[in-house]
Parts: sequence; structure tokens; C-alpha cells
Amino acid sequence: MAAGELEAVFTDILERAKALDPANARQWFDKLTVRHLRGGSLEVGCPDDATYQFLRDNCRGSFTRAAQQITGHLVAVDFKVGADERRVRRSTGPEAELKLHPDYTFENFVVGPSNRLAQASCIAVSQSPGNTYNPLFLYGNSGLGKTHLLHAVCYEAKQRLDGAFIQFSGCEDFVNRFIRGIQEGKLAGFQSQFRKVDMLVIDDVQFLREREQSQEEFFHTFNALYNNGKQIILSADSPPGQIPSLEERLISRFNWGLVARIDPPSYETRIAIVQKKADLRGLAISDEIAEYVARKVHANIRELEGALTAIYAVAMTTGRQITLELAQRALEGQIESAVRHINITDIIEVVTKHFDVRLADLQSKKRSQSITEPRQICMYLARNLTKHSLEEIGGHLGGRDHTTVMHACNKIGQAKSSDPKMHALLAELTKQVTQTP
Repeated sequence: MAAGELEAVFTDILERAKALDPANARQWFDKLTVRHLRGGSLEVGCPDDATYQFLRDNCRGSFTRAAQQITGHLVAVDFKVGADERRVRRSTGPEAELKLHPDYTFENFVVGPSNRLAQASCIAVSQSPGNTYNPLFLYGNSGLGKTHLLHAVCYEAKQRLDGAFIQFSGCEDFVNRFIRGIQEGKLAGFQSQFRKVDMLVIDDVQFLREREQSQEEFFHTFNALYNNGKQIILSADSPPGQIPSLEERLISRFNWGLVARIDPPSYETRIAIVQKKADLRGLAISDEIAEYVARKVHANIRELEGALTAIYAVAMTTGRQITLELAQRALEGQIESAVRHINITDIIEVVTKHFDVRLADLQSKKRSQSITEPRQICMYLARNLTKHSLEEIGGHLGGRDHTTVMHACNKIGQAKSSDPKMHALLAELTKQVTQTP
């Protein structure tokens, strides 16, 4: 295949991949290159590790389907960055666990009154880790930008501090690694991994609650890093003193540095966020459309992103230009769901019907996959479509505690990001729930 023809085919593949998976479509797809397309293999070149990780974790399925649809042949897709030996060296080095989202940089973070302190403090610690605010503790409701800022700190520090060892982990991952270290008799290796870093960043630290051994381990990890002048950055859904069952000695240490709150964005900030997110996806939307979305979607940034995804999907499906009328039609279901009061019973009814299971099964202690997945999906939808607390959601599903519900929400959320089938299933169930009379 001639070079010009290969480029044209790859351009078509990119456009089809965007249409197949609007949620993960990005403007920077244009920076990708085709390294070869032969023998049933498509190799895509990535400009850096962050884009490589994003594509590998989120887009392999859509790129594979797109390549097969455009070429009419079975095609396996692989992503590469730099030379193969560079990939091997990085995958075995100390930064192997540092997975950063290419969109989550300071440049792409929209600053407003609700998050200005948090953003400024993150910039400060990225420029002078261990010397400014240590620890730095960010808190706020889900979907307000905490994770974005954590990624941005790591990205900036990585650029500024050549050779710095940065460990970025979700708290649940920290706990699971700790448990695995105990089970496999490799606790020393676990401790070395977390205590010999230049910067430790832990997201969703509220998962430490009610985990006594993990709290003990984290206490000693915190002390080791702090005493050596290493930067610690934490995030949670509430301030240290309001995290249930968290030991007083940890609460005290989390309050040693700066505790910064992130609030829901104002109307003006929401407009700017919509415009920024649209730009990242290569969407041309007018100020009128951005203002409409900002008026109708209030809760958090993730819902704003979801609104843009819905608009993009309708535009790609219909082949129409994005207008205010199209945006209104695309968001009609979402807006109705925000207005209509949704109960957990509505969600349970839809889910049990879809999976052909009984409510008694969901409330039981059964742990088979056929019961566990519908139960976790119920929890995820209830968390996202109702205002019920974690405890209330768990109560409706067999008296389960809030940590079980949070674990289920995280698991289904991750599956939604990585599995197109789960993404489509959740969209369909949400549509059924929100349209239930």
C-alpha cells in the first residue's frame, strides 16, 4: 500500500473510531501516526507515554472495530511510543506505575472561585515538592476535578524534576497491594515501593476507613516520607476530620499541611469547562450551546463531559452539524432525568428485569457473577442517578456498608471506561430508568 493511500485509510480509521466511541474521542488523535498496516496488523505511533496509556486502556476495542470496518479484514491493533527498547526499559523502571491521563494537565484545568486555592496549591507543590504545602490534602464531592489536579501535579513534577520517583495510586490499590504483600510474604518490597519515593500521591484516601492494618501501614509510610522531606498529596470526598473510622493520628497528620476544598463550579465556570472539554475533543460548539449545557447541567464536571458526549454521538450518528436544536435533542433524556425524581426502586426494577434476577437475590449474600454484577450495577446507577447516601443505597441491597457500595461504584466505573459493552449497557439502563413514567 502506497504511503499516501495508507495515510488516507488511517484517517478514515481515526474518524470511525471517534464515531464508535465518542466518550474517548480526542482532538489529539490527529497527532497519531500509522507505522504500518500489513499482515492483519495495524501499528499506531503515539507521541508520548500518556497518550499511549490512554489509548491502550480505553481505545483498543474501538480502534480494532474501526480498522476492521474500514479495511474489511480482521485487523489487530497495537500502540507504540518511541523505540521498542524504550518501551521495555520504561515498563520495568520505577515509573512503570505512573499512569497519567493526557487531558489532565494544568493547561486544561479551568480555574474558578470554587477551585482556585486547590489549583494554586497544586502548582506550588509541583514546582517545589516537599517545601511548600506538605501534606497537601484536596477534598470535595465526586466529579469536581480532584483527580485532574493530581494527574497535573505528577505531570508537571515529572517534567521539572528529572529522574524523580513519583508514585501515584488510588487508595484502594494501595490497600490491595498491601494485602497482597502480606499474603505473598513480600511486605518489605511493598514498603520500599511506597516509602522510597520523592512524591506520593494517593487518590480517594477515604478508603482507609475501617481498615486498621492499612491505616497502620499508611501511618508509618506517611512518617517515613514526611521526615525525609518528601511530598505527600492526598484527596478524599470529605475533610480529614469527617472521614469515618479514621484514626486520630492520621487525621492530625493530614491536617499538618494545607487542606483545600473544591466546590461545584459556578455557572460562568461551567461555561468555560464546556468550551475547554469541547476543544479537547475537537468539537466546534457555539457560545449559545455552551451556555445551554451549563444552565442545564449543574452537578459536576463529569456530567458536563457526559452531556458533550451525548451531543457528539447524536451529531456523528445523524451526520448533522452541532446546533442548539441538536444539543437540546441530545440532552433531552439527561435533562428529564435531572428533573424527575428517581428512586432506587426504579433502578432495581429495570436492572432485575434486564438480568432476569429477583430482588431477593440482589439482597442476598450470593456472590456468583450472575448476581454480583447486577447488584454492583444497581449501586453504581443509584449513586449516579439519585441523591441517596452510600449507606442508604447499601441498605436497599441487603444492608451492605458504604465501603462495599463505593467499591462497586469504582469497579463498574472502571469497567465502563475500559469495556465498550459495559458502557453501552449502562447507557441503555440509564435511559430505561430515566424514561420510566
